[in-house]
Amino acid sequence: MSLNPKRAIESLTISTEHVLPNDTNPLGNLFGGRLLQWMDTSAAIAAQRHSNRVVVTATVNNVSFKEPIKLGSVVTLEAKVSRAFNSSMEVFIDVFVEDLVTGKRHKCNEAIYTFVAIDQNGSPLPVPELIPETDREKERFEGALRRKQLALILAGKMKPHEAQELRALFLKD
Repeated sequence: MSLNPKRAIESLTISTEHVLPNDTNPLGNLFGGRLLQWMDTSAAIAAQRHSNRVVVTATVNNVSFKEPIKLGSVVTLEAKVSRAFNSSMEVFIDVFVEDLVTGKRHKCNEAIYTFVAIDQNGSPLPVPELIPETDREKERFEGALRRKQLALILAGKMKPHEAQELRALFLKD
């Protein structure tokens, strides 16, 4: 069965949260765990939109907490599949905080998650290829293979000399 490729924009998931007192630590900042939960939910929906399948979180590849998010803040998460492999999908999540007085927002955090599409028995299923269109989508698409190869090397599932994308960064032929 051949799956039709999908555009990255088709997986875009935008969610907005209000940081309430029960979401914060004693300093009045958003708990990192609550942000991780919000990111995981948004990223899972993006992966489901791309694959039209049930998905599970395989890895949280990168999370960057660049600045604290204060009580009362409005937080917007934008998740989009950045690359699809056989049964897995890398999803980028950009996190923005909005200044309700000015209406301006700025990026404060980001993360990269990997999801796997599964059947009712938990076995991996194939997912459609991803078509990146914008410059940012293309940049993230290209970087995804290097990130995957690095993760496989660190997990002991790939030998460094097999990682052609990574080798090209460091070695000249």
